[in-house]
Amino acid sequence: MDEKIDYLNTNYYVNRELSWLMFNERILLEAKDKTNKLFERLKFLSITASNLDEFFMVRVASLQDMVDAKYTKPDLAGMKPKEQLHAIIEKTHEFMNRQYSAYTRSLLPLLNAENIRICQKHEKLTKEQMKFVDEYFDETIYPVLTPMAVDQSRPFPLIRNKSLNICVLLKNKEGENFATVQVPDVLGRVVKIPSAEGRSYILLEQIIERNIYKLFSSHEVIGAYPYRITRNADLSIDEEEAADLLEEIQKQIKKRKWGSVIRLEIEEKADKKVIKFLKEELNVEQQSIYNINGPIDLTFLMKMYGMDDFREYRDEPYIPAHYAVSNDEDIFTQISRKDILLHHPYESFDPVVDFIRQAATDKDVLAIKQTLYRVSGNSPIIASLSKAAENGKQVTVLVELKARFDEENNIAWAKKLEKSGCHVIYGLVGLKTHSKITLVVRREEEGIKRYIHLGTGNYNDATAKLYTDLGLLTCNQAIGEDATAVFNMISGYSEPKQWNKLAVAPYWLRKRFLYLIKREIKYAEEGKEAFIKAKMNSLCDREIIAALYEASNSGVKIDLVVRGICCLKTGIKGISDNITVRSIVGTFLEHSRIFYFANGGNTEVYMASADWMPRNLDRRVEIMFPVEDKDAKERVIDILEIQLADTLKAHILNGDVYEPVDKRGKKILGSQAYFCQEAKKKENINKNENEKIFIPRERL
Repeated sequence: MDEKIDYLNTNYYVNRELSWLMFNERILLEAKDKTNKLFERLKFLSITASNLDEFFMVRVASLQDMVDAKYTKPDLAGMKPKEQLHAIIEKTHEFMNRQYSAYTRSLLPLLNAENIRICQKHEKLTKEQMKFVDEYFDETIYPVLTPMAVDQSRPFPLIRNKSLNICVLLKNKEGENFATVQVPDVLGRVVKIPSAEGRSYILLEQIIERNIYKLFSSHEVIGAYPYRITRNADLSIDEEEAADLLEEIQKQIKKRKWGSVIRLEIEEKADKKVIKFLKEELNVEQQSIYNINGPIDLTFLMKMYGMDDFREYRDEPYIPAHYAVSNDEDIFTQISRKDILLHHPYESFDPVVDFIRQAATDKDVLAIKQTLYRVSGNSPIIASLSKAAENGKQVTVLVELKARFDEENNIAWAKKLEKSGCHVIYGLVGLKTHSKITLVVRREEEGIKRYIHLGTGNYNDATAKLYTDLGLLTCNQAIGEDATAVFNMISGYSEPKQWNKLAVAPYWLRKRFLYLIKREIKYAEEGKEAFIKAKMNSLCDREIIAALYEASNSGVKIDLVVRGICCLKTGIKGISDNITVRSIVGTFLEHSRIFYFANGGNTEVYMASADWMPRNLDRRVEIMFPVEDKDAKERVIDILEIQLADTLKAHILNGDVYEPVDKRGKKILGSQAYFCQEAKKKENINKNENEKIFIPRERL
């Protein structure tokens, strides 16, 4: 191995933002995939649009702030903020063209073939349909609308982030004027209309556009054009100066609606005068204007996806299997007998909910401590924690107020928990608490016993049906001691001198990962078994990637499953020719984090709440935990191996480009479908034999 190799060379890295755009491209491919059912394809197209919104509101906004502040430090790929911004905008224009091409050229004709019609132009309505939409406008829409004229006495109004609007060019004897009308989001955007055959729909803005003249009776309407803006929504919170973090975040949430405009989407056929007017009023650059050939904001497709009318065009919803925990026996007895591994959404999230529910009412439970990052709208976990406090138990909950776009939701839950008597911690200054841990302290005959749940995903019973995650229920004494130390660290000033089993960010986790990678290098150099197999959401930490490059060059075989951002390049001779990276995009959002090391033949398996990203390792409270129970460990390895063998939904990173798996001579395997089938098999075996069984899979 050449000591002079510079593993930090910028040529070996991919820009984070461009890598994210490649991830969104892979989702778009699912919208184009003819093997997916029609409405599943609509869903994926909708997801690309909502993803892009958040990307602009946060990542593009952050880069724009850097450019405005004249910040010029290059990223790990050597790109300065201004260069990144230009590259992103260019790529996004191309991407949005492909989005709308998929919609107009592929999906609309397929919908039409099924006699499902989305009206593209209100002028093409039948007489019966015209009568219906005009009456609907007069009776339902008109009373809600507020036309906003713009002239010397009436300045251009503040336009809300992501709201759909119509800009109107008007004319009277004194000249031309402009007005804007917000399409009301209190009314459903997709309106069903009468149809001689099949099912027909029209979008709300088309109805308003058709009847817009009724709002401006003293003017002639020259044109009316839908438009939409995306604003900077990245909260700027000075936590050190904030006297009350909760109050400060509430203030910043209100400001989010009025951040600077970073993207303007407008109908392609819009009059140049309208575009010039909006550009000036919204203070948006030409490159940030996107001319749309189709309906603006494709997220309306998710509304259509959810309609009852189209069940035959969607996949049957998967119902999570329930077999890991018995309902006939107290959960603490079951955990005492053996560690319990849970694989969501293939297996139900109910055991986690029941764990906290039983703890809330168990007379022997003394205390419950939990971290909450994102929870569902009607969370049974919140209800159980409140009940526990009312039952006199010591309940401590860290509610992370800074969980992006969940701030308002989390503030409401924090206040509810406080009212019921829980001790609530509002996160830590300068850090986000992203770890997923619950500690239950129970008094038993032998003395105090600690029960712990550790997971890779949030305590959210709704997303647990959509995200793939892993969780471990254990009463391991060493892990219990560490869990106590975690909560003491979060709630007070206590930092343990050492950990038994857990590795915790931001102080220890980076060092632990680097140690584990370096250890594989050492074993490879000694001729012993050395490999790294890992799964995560994102990989963009320079130091970790450099260590992986060094390991690859030392002969360590590295196989990675990275769903989204990956700043590593594969196939660089002498740098990354021992590394493979694949991304799986399917029905469920891949969210679990697994880390598997050969360790010279004495394999070790870990799971974590953290990705290999600077924010996870340096700016968040994260937890990595070992999987040591023999059966649980075998199952986690099995899960990882199956994903590494996926030939149906996986894309392989070739250099810095993703390509579908070459299926020639390979068994067709979709890992998500496989896990669904296996979970149902195990559930059926349990029902028949009334006992928990783990079926080892024949190795692929």
